[in-house]
Amino acid sequence: MKEFVLRVNPILCDGHGLCAELFPEAIELDEWGYPMLEPGPLPGSLEAYARRAVAACPVLALSVERSETGRRGRAAATPRTRPT
Repeated sequence: MKEFVLRVNPILCDGHGLCAELFPEAIELDEWGYPMLEPGPLPGSLEAYARRAVAACPVLALSVERSETGRRGRAAATPRTRPT
C-alpha cells in the first residue's frame, strides 16, 4: 500500500491556517493557528489532498515525503506537536 508522510517546517510556518482548511483529515490548528499534523504515514488515497495543501502554503512550510518503513516496521513521521 502506498503511503506518504506530511511534514511542516516550524521555522517557516507563519500560522496562516490554509493547510488545515484544505486538508482537515490530517491537519488541525493549535490555539495560535499553527498546524498539528497527524502522526505517522497517511494512506496514498489522501495524497492529492495533501499536495493541494502543500501547494497552497504561502510560505512553503509543508512538504510531502514518501513513507520509508524501516526494519522495525515503523515509518518516520512528524509528531503532532506545536512548533516552537
